[in-house]
Amino acid sequence: MEQLGAAALPVILGVILVFGFFKDVDVFDSFVQGAKEGVSATLHLMPTLIGLILAVSMIRASGLLEMLCHLAGPLARAAGVDPELLPLALLRPVSGSGSSAYALDLLRQFGPDSETGKIASVLSSSTETTFYAITVYFGACGCKKLSYSVPAGLLGDAAALAFSILSVKVFG
Repeated sequence: MEQLGAAALPVILGVILVFGFFKDVDVFDSFVQGAKEGVSATLHLMPTLIGLILAVSMIRASGLLEMLCHLAGPLARAAGVDPELLPLALLRPVSGSGSSAYALDLLRQFGPDSETGKIASVLSSSTETTFYAITVYFGACGCKKLSYSVPAGLLGDAAALAFSILSVKVFG
């Protein structure tokens, strides 16, 4: 099986070259053109991504995340949920890697079979990094008006949190 995986990439490249040959496409020229467009898109998105990374760093360093979690703690306890899940719910729309690391910490701390571990797993798999997606997709097309996209994305994240909790409470 391992040899099959190692042979997959050369086989795919060979199929592309043969297909290009029969369709009379200059494959190398197409590759170079695609690489140029990729570099151009990367340079176009770079300032927006740097701004997003800076914002995430500032949220973490300023203590805003901890303050929001502290304020929402009583609401989580009233819902019968461990307040330790709140940082995951708040981080997930902003940072995929940060929320994945936090989810892993929750699984280590509470265990994957605990209610908190199950909710963290369901939440991690049912939400999107809303601000990253908006940054990349809207930045790529140059859209400036986000009046409906941000609230709709955050509403989706809130629904994912509520249904993650509900799903684990009912089916878990």
